[in-house]
Amino acid sequence: MTWLLLQRELRLAMRRPVDAGLPVAFLLLAACLFPLGLGPEPEQLRRMAPGVLWVLALLASLLSLHSLYAADAQDGSLDQLLLPPHSAWRLAAVKALAHWLSHGLPLLLATPLLGLMYGMHSDSLGLLMLSLLLGTPSLSLLGNLAAALTLGLRNGALLNLLIVLPLSVPVLIFGSGAVGALEAGLPVDGHLSLLAALLIGALLALPAATAAALRIALI
Repeated sequence: MTWLLLQRELRLAMRRPVDAGLPVAFLLLAACLFPLGLGPEPEQLRRMAPGVLWVLALLASLLSLHSLYAADAQDGSLDQLLLPPHSAWRLAAVKALAHWLSHGLPLLLATPLLGLMYGMHSDSLGLLMLSLLLGTPSLSLLGNLAAALTLGLRNGALLNLLIVLPLSVPVLIFGSGAVGALEAGLPVDGHLSLLAALLIGALLALPAATAAALRIALI
């Protein structure tokens, strides 16, 4: 059943290529605009690259949150997916995984090009990729919870921002801080361990919280 749900979500994402490609397009365009405002100095761009790319990845992941459950709620399929023997927890976990595969993974794959554009060294770029690999699933899980909490509300897209942005600050700090620690010659194990701990905590707590929010929204 889990595999069937995942296949369904991925097929729906493939039928909406604009929604899936919009975060990547935003990331590429915004990353190209930053050097125009910061100046062309290579050292300054290389130093600010981790923070800039992490912030842009966070903002790009928020662009498609409003559509996670809205379409299913409008056509009635969400009610069917929550009927026994289906599990709301499983649906929430599959939705978060499908969101990461269709939105977070393309952002991760586009990062090396942007890192090279900002002049990042190969070791720093590899660490940035690893931090994004550990951090972006947490962002998808947080966005999944926010989409469930705001399901059916008129200003749901704005509320998603207000919910996700404060909660994602630790992921943003440790993700960009890992690369900064490496370039300063400091150990990076602490940052990566905290990112992994945040991901484990999100995996354990957020699908259950999202399932509860879905049940409340459909009452």
